[in-house]
Parts: sequence; structure tokens; C-alpha cells
Amino acid sequence: MIDVVLPVLDEAAAIPWVLGRMPAGYRPIVVDNGSSDGSAAVAAACGGVVVLERRRGFGAACFAGLTAAASDVVCFMDCDATLDPGDLPLVADPVVAGAADLVLGARRGHAMPPHARVANRYLAGRVAAYTGARVSDIGPMRAARREALLGLGLADRRSGWPLEMVLRAGRSGWRIAERPVPYHPRTGRSKVTGTVGGTVRAVLDMRRRLAETRRLIRAEER
Repeated sequence: MIDVVLPVLDEAAAIPWVLGRMPAGYRPIVVDNGSSDGSAAVAAACGGVVVLERRRGFGAACFAGLTAAASDVVCFMDCDATLDPGDLPLVADPVVAGAADLVLGARRGHAMPPHARVANRYLAGRVAAYTGARVSDIGPMRAARREALLGLGLADRRSGWPLEMVLRAGRSGWRIAERPVPYHPRTGRSKVTGTVGGTVRAVLDMRRRLAETRRLIRAEER
């Protein structure tokens, strides 16, 4: 069994589709991050393991799911129907086989907003410059071993969590790989790119993670 962490904030409309397409051998852990639309109840009715994380933030929800997981290999993905759980084996199998330490689902398709594509290219360039890892997308679908992830000491509890994971993994010498996955139009409005406040918070969070990495590199060069 492989646990799949699904951070949720008002995703009741998408949850049945997502959980209904979960592959055999994958257990959904739905982390409700303060929903007001009954997401937790919908997830429980659809067979998901529900974890409540009252501290707001994408990273807080992901960390709560990671600590609640019990499997050796853990997957993460959004629960807004932009990603198909049927593609999870693409990212999990190389980790299970020992061929990679962290596998990212590189989103393909035209559903991603143009500004998000530009931001991803920029972040991928920074990851390559700071760690040597060649990636094209800092996407939310990913897989790694649970104990190794806990050992990274991830500190971000907001929108910088996905980037921090890749930066720390790369600087720790992890073998990072990508697998292309289709990206679909989301159900409902994005909490990040769909609002000005969410976009600003995400940019600031990621800038902090990049600045932190730059400081570490400069300290090592002294």
C-alpha cells in the first residue's frame, strides 16, 4: 500500500472524482485544511482517510499528511481534479524500484495559466543552478520515501513547501527524476493563482526558500 497525501481546502466538488480514480494499492489521506464546504465529510464518504489540520497553509497540510502516512513510499498530489490519480504509478514506481529518490510529475497540457508556466520555468532554472537537478516543473504530484522526507527537515508550512522539498533534496544529493503527466482544467478556483492574495503569498514564500538556499551556498563557499 502506498499512501497518497491530498491537501484539501474547499474541494468537495472534486473529491469524488479524485478518490474514485485512485489506483488499487494506493490509500488516499485527505488533509482538510479548514474547509467550509464539507470536504472532510465528502472525503470520508468516498473512502478516504481524513486528517484535520487547523493551521492554514499548503505545507502545513502536506506535513500533517506525511506524519499521518504509514507507507514506506508516499505520494503527494492536489485534489482539485487537475491531476489524475491514475498517473500516480508513473511517479511512484521509480521510487519503489530504487531508481530514484524523488520523482516529480511534470505537468503537460494547456490548462496551466501562462504566468504559472513562466514561474515554473524560472523556479526550475533556480533549482538547476543551486542543486544541479534538471527539472522542468515544480509540480504537486510527486513521490519519495517517507523517512527520507522527514529527514530533510522541511520547515515551510505554506506555499514554499514544494520548492523547499526539491531544493533540499537536490542539495542532499538525492536522485531527482521527472515523469510527464497530463494536467487538466481544475474544478473550482485556485487558492493560489486564482486570487491576488494567494499569488502574492506564494511568490513571497518561494522567494524566501530561494534566498535561504543562496545563503547556505554562500556560507559553504566562504
